[in-house]
Amino acid sequence: MSSPSAPPSSPVAGIHASAPAQPVTARRSDALHGTVRVPGDKSVSHRALIFGLFADGRTHITGLLEGEDVLNTAAACRALGARAERLGAGEWVVDGVGARGLVSPAAPLDFGNSGTGVRLMMGAVAGQDITATFDGDASLRRRPMKRVLDPLTLMGVEVTAQSEGGRLPLTLKGSDHLAAVTYETPVPSAQVKSAVLLAGLGATGETVVVEREATRDHTERMLAHFGADVRVEPFGHAGRRITLKGHPRLKAVPVDVPADPSSAAFPLVAALLVPGSEVVLTDLMLNPLRTGLITTLQEMGADIAILDARDEGGETVASLRVRHSRLMGVEVPPERAPAMIDEYPILAVAAAFAEGDTIMRGLSELRVKESDRLAAVADGLAACGIAHRVEGDDLIVSGRATVMGGGPVKTHMDHRIAMAFLVLGLASDAGVTVDDVSFIATSFPTFLPMMRALGAQID
Repeated sequence: MSSPSAPPSSPVAGIHASAPAQPVTARRSDALHGTVRVPGDKSVSHRALIFGLFADGRTHITGLLEGEDVLNTAAACRALGARAERLGAGEWVVDGVGARGLVSPAAPLDFGNSGTGVRLMMGAVAGQDITATFDGDASLRRRPMKRVLDPLTLMGVEVTAQSEGGRLPLTLKGSDHLAAVTYETPVPSAQVKSAVLLAGLGATGETVVVEREATRDHTERMLAHFGADVRVEPFGHAGRRITLKGHPRLKAVPVDVPADPSSAAFPLVAALLVPGSEVVLTDLMLNPLRTGLITTLQEMGADIAILDARDEGGETVASLRVRHSRLMGVEVPPERAPAMIDEYPILAVAAAFAEGDTIMRGLSELRVKESDRLAAVADGLAACGIAHRVEGDDLIVSGRATVMGGGPVKTHMDHRIAMAFLVLGLASDAGVTVDDVSFIATSFPTFLPMMRALGAQID
């Protein structure tokens, strides 16, 4: 069985807060069965487009995620002077403009709901002698941008306009004579690291980013893939030191985007929770900095088998066979957070059905995602009758074999909150209603038809 793969009809459409809410209910379901490939990895998709923008020649991309977030990045690449064209389902070409060929966009760059897209593109624009305005939807306008603006201004970028607290909309004036810096990220953030490295493409000398906790490394891998001189060295107990030589000539190369482990988390946990289920997830990226959820679920007793592991384009790719499992509560250490920061909402759902307490520590970064995810998860658990508590930046969920469900769950314009609690509904007595599924299209536009194809009762 495979999932429907119809792409969005328009590569520039965006979802905004004014769109009508779309409430949906997930009901207790019979066993889920099938083999599916979730959409391409969102992090790699953003980067493939942006590196194609800078490259000399034509970058051919397959498996691109065609969710709203990535499509907004493609639109931004076109506004900055590149040709970014869809050839077929997940197949795109980008005709790049070279190292210094970006042009000032005629209108603000609208990134919709995408924190990754806007922060990475700020770094991309930084090393160019152009001016660009960045904007997004109501949710993105609430998210902090100062963590990116601080290192960019150190390098010589000028912020000519910004909203209160360094938030969107804001305008940057870049420079093709940026100063290379050594920057230690104050919080573990692949987005901040990537923005600084992208700015470093236009800097003279070596730009160095130091992170005390290693974060997802797709930018470093793709820099090397496109021909940049980049070195990655261990730093301290769990960190890395990344050094990039400025003004490289990037050469267009093919990019095959593997399936997204953050999207796969939802059918994966659904298969663990719904009795009798067995689901195979194919072509999944298993980058070691993205597998924190799989590690945690296996510690909880999950029956997850890794099949056909292989190397593709510098990333480990494999299939996962997932079977219904009896789960036990565990303690998740804070140092694992960077490897699973997007997966805590669905882990909280798995924890609701586990025997005993599951303690998730060090979740401060959840407070500045698409919503305050820590608060949103806690509110959703309360709406579904699940015992839990928040202690500082820790979330403790007290699981039980039978979960009532119910809702309605407020999604706060957050795609991962919506998908997580729909999964909870599939295994709960009363099902779960979420107040809006429209924002699921930002990352997983085929989520609802794919889950229905597996046997999920969602209407």
